[in-house]
Amino acid sequence: MNAVGRGLAFAGASVVCGLALAFVIVAWRPELARRGPARPPDAPPAAAATPPAASTSVPNPPAAEPAAPAPRAYEPPAPDTYADAVQRAAPAVVNINTARLITERVAPSGLDELFGGFFPLYRRRVENSLGSGVIVDSQGHIVTNHHVIANAQEISVSLADGRTTRATIVGRDPDTDLAVLQIKLKNLPTMPLGRSDQLKVGDVVLAIGDPLGLSQTVTHGIVSATSRHELGLATLEDFIQTDAAINFGNSGGALINTRGELIGINTAIVAKSLGVEGIGFAIPVNMVRGVFDEIVAHGRVVRGWIGIVPVDVGEEQAAQLGLAHGGVVLARLYVPSPALQAGLREGDLVNEVDGVTVQRAQDVMARIVSRRPGATVTLRGLRGRESFKVTVPIAERPRDK
Repeated sequence: MNAVGRGLAFAGASVVCGLALAFVIVAWRPELARRGPARPPDAPPAAAATPPAASTSVPNPPAAEPAAPAPRAYEPPAPDTYADAVQRAAPAVVNINTARLITERVAPSGLDELFGGFFPLYRRRVENSLGSGVIVDSQGHIVTNHHVIANAQEISVSLADGRTTRATIVGRDPDTDLAVLQIKLKNLPTMPLGRSDQLKVGDVVLAIGDPLGLSQTVTHGIVSATSRHELGLATLEDFIQTDAAINFGNSGGALINTRGELIGINTAIVAKSLGVEGIGFAIPVNMVRGVFDEIVAHGRVVRGWIGIVPVDVGEEQAAQLGLAHGGVVLARLYVPSPALQAGLREGDLVNEVDGVTVQRAQDVMARIVSRRPGATVTLRGLRGRESFKVTVPIAERPRDK
């Protein structure tokens, strides 16, 4: 046998042996026959030659998209309203009509000129004015401003329900510009009292009153500032400033919060003739509460008094008066008075009250009226070019001072 024949015989024998070995392996491990061809680790799997058979169940079905919500009918937004607060508070706001008897001198007549003015002519007339007030209890007590009823001979009160009656003065406190009246009617509406010490700048407030005789007028604004003082409106000042419109006739009316609670008594506006808009002031209800309790209990508020009338003097006026500098000058002393008996004099320049520097007459008065009778107050200042120090006993302020 030549070389070619031997090679073919060897190859054939090898193939037969290989097939026999494969048959033995498959018979022993039949699962090896079902494995796919090996592939590199990073190679992507080969696409299936034929699609898989259809199945009635899917192992991991895709998540279904949520159904779109059904359209809702249009609902307009709820309007901003303070009607509940007004309904709760407004019935307790009253109109106050006062009558004052005014005596005035008329223009000189021929007879008056003939006798050199020895027989001047006078006439009397009744002056009416309007204001507002707030009923604060079922006994008919009404809080208003002192300046609303000052010098009034007759006071008439008109309620929101149409009833009208006369009012009497229980007491007044000029230092805070507050007064308390009383009416004798049954089934009176009253206004709940809030807390002015909880007010914040930006809080919504409503002013209710009777400006120009237009009863139950409501205006709206915010708290612009708190604890305003040194405005020259009263001796003791701690005002709420608001941009809620307060017009003439609103004095003594209510400043309320959005719950319908009283938080202040409207007392003043800045004159529009000065070109100012939206600046009004109210006495905080915490001060009103204290004054009201004192007046109802005692008919007055007990305040300190030493009998001085201080005024503010500028530098130019001080030079004309021969004073060392401007400041607070005692323009007048009552006779008799604790100040006069202690040695104070008209023209004294006051620099300190109880060790606290004062720059305005209102500062001096505020520190004195806040003290109780029986205490003392020490004033320091200049008399001419000499300094002085005087301790004055505090008395109760007379009602007519």
